[in-house]
Amino acid sequence: MNAPITAPIEPRLTSLSHGGGCGCKIAPGVLSEILKNSAGLLPKELLVGIETADDAAVYQLNDEQALIATTDFFMPIVDDPFEFGRIAATNAISDVYAMGGTPIMALALVGMPINVLSVETIGKIIKGGQSVATAAGIPIAGGHTIDSVEAIYGLVVMGLVHPSKVKKNADAKVGDVLILGKPLGVGVLSAALKKEKLSPAGYEAMIRYTTMLNKPGAKLANMAGVNALTDITGFGLAGHTLELARGAKHTCVIEWSKVPLIDGVADLAAQGFITGASGRNWAGYGKDVDLPASFGDLNQALLTDPQTSGGLLVSCDPAIADEVIALFKQEGFDRAAVVGRVEAGAGRLRVE
Repeated sequence: MNAPITAPIEPRLTSLSHGGGCGCKIAPGVLSEILKNSAGLLPKELLVGIETADDAAVYQLNDEQALIATTDFFMPIVDDPFEFGRIAATNAISDVYAMGGTPIMALALVGMPINVLSVETIGKIIKGGQSVATAAGIPIAGGHTIDSVEAIYGLVVMGLVHPSKVKKNADAKVGDVLILGKPLGVGVLSAALKKEKLSPAGYEAMIRYTTMLNKPGAKLANMAGVNALTDITGFGLAGHTLELARGAKHTCVIEWSKVPLIDGVADLAAQGFITGASGRNWAGYGKDVDLPASFGDLNQALLTDPQTSGGLLVSCDPAIADEVIALFKQEGFDRAAVVGRVEAGAGRLRVE
């Protein structure tokens, strides 16, 4: 009698990735070196390109419309295929909101080890992404697939915005306050998850924050006094705030005591659950960041912790700060907080 045929056991999704989520981005210093001579044709209609490392490209179509185009994809940050799809899609679509726009359509980017993962598992990843696109009110209208050594999923996303309402990361003004939409700590949570040390509550928080679409961005574009906008992803709070400072040619100040952390993250970081990307981030831009003498390695790791599908960072007139916070909270972003300010200076970040 022949032995029953059993289906092969699939590996954990996170075991297939050398760096999950936005933690697998190329280090900022290396990326700058790669891109330094890459500028090509720059038509006048291109309102935003690669010059300030903004969240998306923006191309003016006519007097009333500009097209936002962005792409984002990465390896698994969680083992549940449906949730991986949701996180990756949320991360990609949110770049349109970070420009003040409204998404209109997406294309899927799918690279999968087809001899390792089942068709069912791959289908769940794609369904997860589709569920988020549906929540954003857009179709995934096509895409491209390849057989890949590591599992990769993401989207190309297009959106629309009025040309006069594009929110760049380079237009912060002296006197602005900085408001952060989501708490930090996704990289720490992902490091604990990969080592199977993340609690159910920690996992629930991780899924909650990484699948929250940054929809307030589209409404912030219509608010007078909102001067600059970006989102916090793979380069951490320090890296993306520094991009804002460099673009505006001012100094951004982070008041560390006001920065919200996801519950439990500080304890996990103290236990050593820190991603390698934190160190690579600091190596890439630390020379332009001024820290207090007593700041410490743990706080530095949290400051540079790579966020997957992180929160919006808003630079706005202090007179409308309460209105901005209220908008975030109306949309379910209950941890939104003022975390700093913009001062005259020369494209640096200072932490207090």
